[in-house]
Amino acid sequence: MMDPGAGPTATTPNTDALPSVTPLQETETPAAAVQRWAFVVSQRYQHLLDKSTPFLLYRWIVFCAIAIIYAVRVFFVQGFYVVSYALGIYILNLLIGFLSPQVDPEFQDLSDGPTLPSRSSDEFRPFVRRLPEFKFWYSITKAFCIAFVLTFFTIFDVPVFWPILLFYWVILFALTMKKQILHMVKYKYVPFSFGKQRYNGKRQSSTETASLLPRD
Repeated sequence: MMDPGAGPTATTPNTDALPSVTPLQETETPAAAVQRWAFVVSQRYQHLLDKSTPFLLYRWIVFCAIAIIYAVRVFFVQGFYVVSYALGIYILNLLIGFLSPQVDPEFQDLSDGPTLPSRSSDEFRPFVRRLPEFKFWYSITKAFCIAFVLTFFTIFDVPVFWPILLFYWVILFALTMKKQILHMVKYKYVPFSFGKQRYNGKRQSSTETASLLPRD
């Protein structure tokens, strides 16, 4: 018989039936750590780029500083003219995209789609570039940075008579700009906003107020 004064006996659980809980033994591999670090850096870098978007003047001041540093570097080294020539060709390509409309009117049927305003009473439609301003700034700044880094590797310092490269680039620039200007004149578009008519609400309201005043 069970002693009525004795309490319930504690039973020990059967540890053999329970799964053993062990700390996590697997550690992060070096490749995964590098990938995670690169992802964090790219996120922060993109965040800084997004924050710099509205600061147009400061962005171009930074670009001018980088371009001057590169020019000073090439001047004192007296070399890397092939790198500078390739940089000039790339800048010319970016400039063409910056000055060109997003949809080339030469390959678009203007009778089926919207056209640019030809009269003052037409609705204003802003010029949409093939290469937006921010991407133009970012690409040209990155190109100067890459070219600056290449000036520290002698393998890219190919001996060449630099006046020939400069003369060829000037001729190529003149012919390309001539073609672009003729295209702008033919299809009647201006890739810049300055000099265009702007409407000011205050000026318009003051004009309407003045017109309501009695005249002698």
